[in-house]
Amino acid sequence: MPDKDQTVQHFLDLIKKSRRGKFKIYIGMSAGVGKTFRMLQEAHALIRNGIDVKIGYIETHNREETHALLEGLSVIPRRKLFYKGKELEELDVPAVISLRPEVVIVDELAHTNIEGSKNEKRWQDVMEILEAGINVISAVNIQHIESLNEEVKKITGIEVTERIPDKVLAVADEVVNIDLTADELISRLKEGKIYKAEKIEIALKNFFKSEHILQLREMALKEVAGQVERKVETEVTKEYAKKHERFMACISSNEATAKTVIRKTARLANYYHSNWYVLYVQVPAESADKIALDKQRHLINNFKLATELGAKIIKVENSHIAKAIIEQCEERNITTICIGKPHVSLLKVILASNVFSQLLNKLSKNNIDLVILS
Repeated sequence: MPDKDQTVQHFLDLIKKSRRGKFKIYIGMSAGVGKTFRMLQEAHALIRNGIDVKIGYIETHNREETHALLEGLSVIPRRKLFYKGKELEELDVPAVISLRPEVVIVDELAHTNIEGSKNEKRWQDVMEILEAGINVISAVNIQHIESLNEEVKKITGIEVTERIPDKVLAVADEVVNIDLTADELISRLKEGKIYKAEKIEIALKNFFKSEHILQLREMALKEVAGQVERKVETEVTKEYAKKHERFMACISSNEATAKTVIRKTARLANYYHSNWYVLYVQVPAESADKIALDKQRHLINNFKLATELGAKIIKVENSHIAKAIIEQCEERNITTICIGKPHVSLLKVILASNVFSQLLNKLSKNNIDLVILS
């Protein structure tokens, strides 16, 4: 019999979901593909069908054809703030909620709000609007998705600082890809439809290299395809649904490796639409009074990253790492363990321990997968 509290919570979640606004996200491989243009086109189409649509925040970047689409649309005035002697503007969330349009358009989902704002990020503003029962259409580029951060950096050599957690995409009711070929995008750039003339040559040598665009395009297509597949599995039919998975990422105090394991496990968990955990086993050498300050800081940052990506943190003290992993697998019905590649210190410790054979035996008996992430 299911736990009574769980069934009650499930019903409450259903009620909240029905009251929540619908959420549509346009994804593009880069700036200039036409996300804002498409959102404004959709706003006009909805208005023609008798829907009350308002513009909460739009950024046309002074592109003529995009700016022209603002004509005839109701724009909610932005909130003005002073920061470091300058007057800046942000999305006015209270005004949106007070006016209660049926649909509000909110551009640049990954934007970081000005210091002193209620929410640190615009995606948090959007969540607040959705909770108020207002439907939202928004847009984001593929490089702003948290779990893809390292992959984007490897492709472009640029670390994107403004990012959204994968959970934001997971709650979207609809995710649509705005696609262009690399040649079309580069042509738009050269024609001055994306950046001003002085920025074009720099962009062509960096982010807008043809090989970079092709790889980012592939990432965007895969992301949207994955979102559609998850929607089919959860809403259309249960017959082909993947088995219920529970992932556990095992991390050490190594900052770079732990980040990779966390992000890749988040991608897997998101794909299977499943719960996941991050396990850190604190051995005596890394107890609170012995661990180096830099390692402690790395751990805190990685726990924060994992939490933002939707993981539950498990921190246990044990001198036998493999034994601790077995115990957590049993307690939490884990189906897949994710660890770093062989040169990682964590894996070396596991391999060197006497209970590693017990771990493999336990995994085999309980059909638990062991994934070694590169």
